[in-house]
Amino acid sequence: MYIVRPVQNDDVDALFNLVQEAAYGLTTLKVSRTILADRVERSVYSFGQAHAKPEGQPYVFVMENTSNGRLVGTSTLYSKVGGFDPFYTYLIKAEHKVSSDPELDFHVDIQVPYLSLSKQHDGPTEIGSLYLARDCWGMGLGRLLSLSRFLFMAQFPARFENEVIAEMRGVVDDQGESPLWNALGKHFFQQSFPEAETLTQRSKKLIAQLMPKNEIYIPLLPAEAQNVIGAVHPNTRPALAMLEQEGFAFRQHVDIFDGGPAVHCETNKIRTVRDSREARIVSIADNVEGVAMLIANTDLDFRVSHANLRVVEANPDRNSVELDAVTALRLQVLVGDSIRFVRPKLEPKTSLEHSKNII
Repeated sequence: MYIVRPVQNDDVDALFNLVQEAAYGLTTLKVSRTILADRVERSVYSFGQAHAKPEGQPYVFVMENTSNGRLVGTSTLYSKVGGFDPFYTYLIKAEHKVSSDPELDFHVDIQVPYLSLSKQHDGPTEIGSLYLARDCWGMGLGRLLSLSRFLFMAQFPARFENEVIAEMRGVVDDQGESPLWNALGKHFFQQSFPEAETLTQRSKKLIAQLMPKNEIYIPLLPAEAQNVIGAVHPNTRPALAMLEQEGFAFRQHVDIFDGGPAVHCETNKIRTVRDSREARIVSIADNVEGVAMLIANTDLDFRVSHANLRVVEANPDRNSVELDAVTALRLQVLVGDSIRFVRPKLEPKTSLEHSKNII
């Protein structure tokens, strides 16, 4: 069984070894052990606060194979972007140009797209830093790892903003070459894409000092750079599709380095947040024949797993449910405790409001 839980300080070495496998373009994971350890320490503090408002805290989750204790994945919630260090993106805009001269039999009426540097100091919540070990791909674990964050947001909404953003990995090859970086950022940083990634994780002021503040007309860039603006890395397409199913949409913001798209959604409109329900455990059995759900406890020592759940009683206010003993143990819950549950993905013509009829 696999479980998603908050990272602990003694996970640092295993987590650092895990993310060494991550490819270029996963900016927030390509950090030193010292930086990673600091992020973990701040995450442990964030989870430990009884009450917190969004101030940029990281909430780092790890996925553990409970059969052998191996960490196989990680993902993070950043309660807010911006603040002391601004959050930068390029916003794709268009300039309307018209010219006409009947004597020359000349007429042009065009929209010329351009990149405009956007800086936010009071930004939304961000999801990011998701990585799953390659030998775990294709097992449905990526969905568990990603959606667990939304269950946490649904349970503790005061810790997060009213909007959520996700920066998707752009087009970068295995050698760390990015067509947009080579056409644009490289001329100002005079470094490779991986080197600049590492530096700007430590200091955002480099972006303010070096990146051009004037509009950049997209047609003036090389074709290979134009083609990757708003495009995602092939390995990231399933993650993007999953977020689109959750309600996220592209709003013309792209990463300033690799051009990957940023997708947005209002927090209360995220499918998992909107459709998840709380329930009280009234029975724990050896085996439960129910419907497969993502199930979480409701404590700050948050734990999420994928297991069968049976609704014993359903009403508009609260559900009563039965869990199997192994799942209850993994989630550290007992009869009388609360859990939060949701379907792993949206299915047509079903609703958790009518869960008594479908379980």
